[in-house]
Amino acid sequence: MTTRQHRSHITQAATAARSARRRHLSRAILAVTTAAGLGVAGTGAARAAGTGTAAATPTCAVSELSASFGKQLAGGMNHQGVVVELTNTGARTCLLRGYPGLGLENAAHRTLHSTTHWGDTWYAKSPAKSTLTLRKGGSVEAVMSWTHADTGTPDAVRAAYLQVTPPAASSHKTLAFPQWVDHGDLRVTALAYRIDVED
Repeated sequence: MTTRQHRSHITQAATAARSARRRHLSRAILAVTTAAGLGVAGTGAARAAGTGTAAATPTCAVSELSASFGKQLAGGMNHQGVVVELTNTGARTCLLRGYPGLGLENAAHRTLHSTTHWGDTWYAKSPAKSTLTLRKGGSVEAVMSWTHADTGTPDAVRAAYLQVTPPAASSHKTLAFPQWVDHGDLRVTALAYRIDVED
């Protein structure tokens, strides 16, 4: 073999080796890229699935609920109270969490001055806020109280109706409530499946 042929052979061998290394490197990069892509896609799918699960049960809409009075509560020192119940009248399971809003109306359904205090009442300790699941026909309750020492005086509000606003809602249910309420002050516990009362 001549020197020129020998050099040509060496050059061809080197070129072939470089081509082989490039092909190997390209396959490695492709494998890593594919794996990364699958990982990202898998993570996205997992997040989507998790989000769908968390959002599967909606908050109860006002249109899906009815409001009513349960047990009437009497006591000394001009205290009075009642259990307020919210019932799922819709076709689907829904969630409620927290405190109901309360308000007073006169006989013409005009809103009266009132202040709602969330927490313990004269009749019951407020349970901690928790997420409550209401299946169709299921109910939750809260205990409300007020005083009426100033009945018939300017220091008391004469109500005809009670507004009950479910948690996270902007509209309310209305119940007949012919009561005198000192200074328009109402107290109510958080919602729970059942609340023990001291009557």
